[in-house]
Amino acid sequence: MAAKLIDGKVVSEHILNNLKPRIEALKELGITPGLAAVLIGDNPASATYVNSKAKACQKLGLYSEVITRPANIEQGDLLKIVGELNRNERIHGILVQSPLPAPLDELMVTLSIDPAKDVDGFHPYNVGMLLLGTPTLISCTPHGIVKLLEYYQIETLGREVVVIGRSNIVGKPVAALLMQKGKGANATVTIAHSQSRDLPSITRRADIVIAAIGKPNTVTGDMIKEGAVVIDVGINRVSDPSTPKGYRLVGDVDFDACAQKASHITPVPGGVGPMTIAMLMTNTVLAAEIGGA
Repeated sequence: MAAKLIDGKVVSEHILNNLKPRIEALKELGITPGLAAVLIGDNPASATYVNSKAKACQKLGLYSEVITRPANIEQGDLLKIVGELNRNERIHGILVQSPLPAPLDELMVTLSIDPAKDVDGFHPYNVGMLLLGTPTLISCTPHGIVKLLEYYQIETLGREVVVIGRSNIVGKPVAALLMQKGKGANATVTIAHSQSRDLPSITRRADIVIAAIGKPNTVTGDMIKEGAVVIDVGINRVSDPSTPKGYRLVGDVDFDACAQKASHITPVPGGVGPMTIAMLMTNTVLAAEIGGA
């Protein structure tokens, strides 16, 4: 079996195109959705992500601000920036790029963001609403995964999903989304992680495997059953002297081996990654719609 490729670029473009009439409707009311990204320190990966978000805003005609500060910023000064953005009527969405340099308290910063502007979906209020089954601003990567499954008409009702990884950013919220009652959910969800015993026996029973553990090539071909759907969230740099940069990007899944058995599989890059940006834009527009109502 040769797996069908789940193309995140195609799906993200579809979602972004569907946002355009909503953005135009807001602009007719005098509202331009605005996103502010706060970047602390000089982490190259974080800078790349923030720049990608700013470019997506520009492409859609959204208002965008990027606020950069050095890694040695005081906690109080960072909280002051967030407070000012909370009060800024031009800003409907706020994200503080993670991870923050030590000794900054990431939870305290998240708590300081107005839940109505929490377009990352990390605030405990939004996490709690997700668990209650009445979400508004949903964590972007998990929401993007669900949208990929919907676009490719991959059934989740009654199917067994194994999520490898228990992070607050991906593992826990995607499990919460897929276990809800409703379209694109109603799955039986197992969360596995680095301390799970006999991980291959857990993943082999899954109809859908979502790998979000942050370790390259963790999921091998013998760990999935024939016809399984494989969603690879991982983005890992591995050394490769043959490339100009000296490295290449791989996921948490051994793509070549798993593609021989899976029915559908996401590539890295070009799978889940573009969806995260698309859902961030979606959350920003939604926040503007709610704020302007």
